[in-house]
Amino acid sequence: MNMEVRPMAHVVVASAERTIDAPADEVYRYLADMRLHSRFLPPPFYDFRVEEGGVGTGSVVRFRIDFAGGVRELRMQVTAPEPGRTLVQTDTGGSGLVTTFTVTPQGERALVNITSRFDGETGVAGFVERIIAPRRLHRVYVRELVRLDAYAREQRVGQ
Repeated sequence: MNMEVRPMAHVVVASAERTIDAPADEVYRYLADMRLHSRFLPPPFYDFRVEEGGVGTGSVVRFRIDFAGGVRELRMQVTAPEPGRTLVQTDTGGSGLVTTFTVTPQGERALVNITSRFDGETGVAGFVERIIAPRRLHRVYVRELVRLDAYAREQRVGQ
């Protein structure tokens, strides 16, 4: 009997949150509309494309991310387990990446949280990844939330 013993991968978690100067229903609509979503993505994200759908559940998007010295192409399936509050993007390519966008009303504003989880590397590479990746992704998500807030403010001025 040949049994291969593989080290377990570790789950890596990264997140950021920010209050957005717009009502929660508007902010959720911005995030759920995948054609708009690309406006909020800062570098290292690029080449964002909507492959299926376009708004909320059933949408499929593809993009590239230049992160930690390498480029990855991701294809994400969108679901809305709590419509109006939570959007989830799940990588269809087997990386285990799941990114959740949670919108919580705060009066005339909204608190938005972005949290990603993925299966990290094992061994020394995994140890380094668990330290560095959450910090880097946190900074990226902070920039994404700043862009979302700027977009929401522009929309309110235009009303």
